[in-house]
Amino acid sequence: MDEIDRAILRELQEDGRLSNQELAARVGLTPSPCMRRVRQLEQDGVIRGYRAVIDPEAVDRGFEVLVSIEVKRDREVVEAFEAALRDIPDVVEAYRLFGSPGCLLRIAVADLRAYERLWIEKLTALTGVTEVNSQIIMKRVKEPRGLPVDG
Repeated sequence: MDEIDRAILRELQEDGRLSNQELAARVGLTPSPCMRRVRQLEQDGVIRGYRAVIDPEAVDRGFEVLVSIEVKRDREVVEAFEAALRDIPDVVEAYRLFGSPGCLLRIAVADLRAYERLWIEKLTALTGVTEVNSQIIMKRVKEPRGLPVDG
């Protein structure tokens, strides 16, 4: 990956809806080689997809909670737990961690009542869960903006 590929990645992370013409102009290429590079980055799995960034309040998901969960350290239990998490739409991010806690979730729901219902009905009922701790997000200080792609 050279500096032009990195420039393409920076621009697309900032605005994934750039036309190929505009992208090419920003990175100093003509459209045809720019398109070839983008396609190659997609084929190589460097670019994994394109998404819209949605305002959580607009879709009634403005109440966010970080949840740390301890799960019994057994392979089958952990696999069942992770599979169940994938089926809970309110869990918008999930990470298995080394050490304690064993898992960290970011949850987006409408309000405290919706989170309490999720906590009671789903989170504490998941296979292997031994502990659930919640931290309500007061303010998002830094939004996800992509990854640094400097060489």
